[in-house]
Amino acid sequence: MRAIEAATDRPFEAGLTREWELFEELMASPESAAQRHIFFAERAAAKVPVARDCGEVAIASVAVIGAGTMGSGITLAFLNAGFPVTMIDVNPAALERGAAHVRKTLEALASKGRIADTVRDARLAAFATSGTLDAVAQADLVVEAVFERLDLKQQVFRQIDALAKPGAVLASNTSFLDLDAIAAITGRPADVVGLHFFAPANIMRLLEVVRGARTSDRVIQTAMTLGRKLGKVAVLSGVCDGFIANRAMARRTEAADRLLARGVMPWDVDAAMVGYGFPMGPFQMMDLVGLDVIGWDKENTAGRTVQEVLCEAGRLGQKSGSGYYDYDAQRRGTPSAFAEATIRDFAARSGQSAPNLSAQDIVESLLFPVVNEGAKLLEEGIALRASDIDMALVAGYAWPVYTGGPMIWGDYCGLARIVAALDEQIAQGAPITVSNLLRTKAAAGETFL
Repeated sequence: MRAIEAATDRPFEAGLTREWELFEELMASPESAAQRHIFFAERAAAKVPVARDCGEVAIASVAVIGAGTMGSGITLAFLNAGFPVTMIDVNPAALERGAAHVRKTLEALASKGRIADTVRDARLAAFATSGTLDAVAQADLVVEAVFERLDLKQQVFRQIDALAKPGAVLASNTSFLDLDAIAAITGRPADVVGLHFFAPANIMRLLEVVRGARTSDRVIQTAMTLGRKLGKVAVLSGVCDGFIANRAMARRTEAADRLLARGVMPWDVDAAMVGYGFPMGPFQMMDLVGLDVIGWDKENTAGRTVQEVLCEAGRLGQKSGSGYYDYDAQRRGTPSAFAEATIRDFAARSGQSAPNLSAQDIVESLLFPVVNEGAKLLEEGIALRASDIDMALVAGYAWPVYTGGPMIWGDYCGLARIVAALDEQIAQGAPITVSNLLRTKAAAGETFL
């Protein structure tokens, strides 16, 4: 705007001078530095420690086990990258729904002019379905995308191990489970890797490549190259609960719930997150996904939390027309009197009065724990470098790119200030343990990047 004003109320040369001054001002801004950081972070993420002569597995065909939301999305991701894919599901109805979704999506891309009709036809010709696991026998890559339950995934991998050809890459799309416990079921753990896609898998850019204790360098290099061919940002992660992105952002959700228990309203929390730059806040996201899907045990519910009370009242989120918010026919949300009364009741029973928090207070309450978790990921060797954490959160959770991700943003905020704020949250009862790495760097006046 200031450049436009200069162009209209100053002589030409003076306007050019002012435009250059504004450019230099922007170039020196934290937002500019953050975006340059992400540019280089994306390139750094591709550099992983593998033997130089490890080679790669040639991937000419792919089998995806599971025809649900993730399975069909992963199928589309590979079809869009030019791979022939067989989607497998032993449930005929689920297989038909998944296949219909794949075909409908490709037809929609063509009808909107995003791909040529010939491209659509080629992708449809490369798509096959099967109702038996025998179809994995000829695949170079098998991707398991069944329900997130360890015993089920182990059962599937036991069957895959018996059917897949020697040298095939066996991948799990698990988002939280122990990859080593899955690999141990097979007789070839060196061939097992995690390929954690983010939903919708054919759109989201992040692909976490999870390295198990016995995953070979050859398979890791193959997975990283696959990420690039799929148009993803592949980030290497070690094995832990939630890997990098989900584990870090779980701390934001926990912090949001702690504010709710103190009487802070969900729309105030969400407004602060949107103001920071996220496309939506944590409670808006929960309503979108479904409150019954995220951590509600229907069989053992007892009104112990705000979420349980909402679910017991049939307020499951957008799909039911109400959750933390009330929704109209177009799914536009407005603050809910029912949710507000429930939250105030919980806060009153705990003897707490709602704190008077600014948007910045809320941002720091939710995101400083994420920085702390990032430090733990580095401490434990789960993430190779701080910039990988930033890249994972930007690509997987739409962390605003102009803040650069949690680690460089933490540097900008000041690590000593973050440690002091976390210690204050602990004093108020938050179940947080401050990372030793974070404390050490803060005390030494150091940064992560």
